[in-house]
Amino acid sequence: MQAFRWVLGYVMLFAFAKAGTGDMARYDHFRLYRVLIRTQAQVEMLQKLEEQSDSYSFMGHARQPNQNLTIMVAPHKIAEITELLARYELQGTILLYNMQELIDREQSTIKPKDTKPEDFGWNFYHHLDTINAWLRLQVSRHSHLELVELSASYENQALYGVKLAKNPANSAIFVECGIHAREWISPASCTFVLNELLTSDRADVRQLADNFNWIIFPVVNPDGYRYTFEGDRLWRKNTKPYGLCRGVDLNRNFASDWNGPGASSDPCRYDFAGGSEASEPETQALASYLTENVSKLRIRTYFSIHSFSQLVMFPYGYKTDRVSNYDDLVAIGRKGSEAIERTHGMKYVSGAMIETIYPSSGDSVDWVYSALGVPVAYTFELRGPPDSTNMFVLPAVEIIPTAEELLAAFVAMLGEATQLGYYESDMNRQEL
Repeated sequence: MQAFRWVLGYVMLFAFAKAGTGDMARYDHFRLYRVLIRTQAQVEMLQKLEEQSDSYSFMGHARQPNQNLTIMVAPHKIAEITELLARYELQGTILLYNMQELIDREQSTIKPKDTKPEDFGWNFYHHLDTINAWLRLQVSRHSHLELVELSASYENQALYGVKLAKNPANSAIFVECGIHAREWISPASCTFVLNELLTSDRADVRQLADNFNWIIFPVVNPDGYRYTFEGDRLWRKNTKPYGLCRGVDLNRNFASDWNGPGASSDPCRYDFAGGSEASEPETQALASYLTENVSKLRIRTYFSIHSFSQLVMFPYGYKTDRVSNYDDLVAIGRKGSEAIERTHGMKYVSGAMIETIYPSSGDSVDWVYSALGVPVAYTFELRGPPDSTNMFVLPAVEIIPTAEELLAAFVAMLGEATQLGYYESDMNRQEL
């Protein structure tokens, strides 16, 4: 999800504190505004505001008239934004008066760092160490499950995933989670899906586990994810320094029109694309594994799990050209959104990324589709809706229903892709 512009001037003193100091970044009295852009003059004003001020955090970018946009505003800019809205006749609504209240309430739903893996569950959020320990526990319990350890991150943390493979002839599904650090619902939902694949007695879930091999990485940005618990809850990037600023948006760092639309060359921006394509150790580790295994493991489907906005999207993000199997991906995505709505009534929109959310370049899904030839490739934006006041701080009570929706989408989408012939060479495959 296109995200906040980091409020450097207001938060920098706190944002880079290490664990144990207690100096967490704070967002006291930061307001959340929702504006309706009607004119080109309004578009240009907001573009200049985002470019020139470090006190406004834009979710998405002002691109065109007849567009809604959400902006987080630092408290010392409240008077300024009030005057700008009036002067440019922008219709604006205050969605939230104090971002820190959301973050404070969330603290009671985070399990301690020393939680035993046997106590892992989906009514709480978990630290990175707990997630990794839980993965190792599952590997010890399930003979078809293998731990996959990729090379280390910038802070020398391994990227851990698992491979569930019951039949070498099966096509493989790759599930990438937690590439944006603050999107905690992504690792939570992905571990839930893994647990269901391992333990559920539902026939449709058993068919997924038996008819496909699964490679699931709950947290591909371990440094950033850990930092959201210990430094800044709203951090998006990894933590590698670039001059006075640090962090690269890993989902802008892949070699798919790198540093093109929807990415920045400014290291202080939330969508900084990095020093070069695949400049980051996390990107390199993931890209190397995929390149080496896409044919060997028959990786035919790639799911990248994000939040928020309730979207099911396929390539491209960086250009308006339609992919060669556009109609198939429309049909598969539609099946996913329909299955989600049947589960808990939540409405998700499906379509090509550039048609559905905003331009983006250097993202993983475009890269695996274009460079590796993975034909069924989707980005999910999980709960909440585009005008959500929870945004990335989704209440833990919503983890299980959100994850159930994701699992339902997987069942429906892989079923449709099967009917369309994307896994025809599988041996011993039952129809979903």
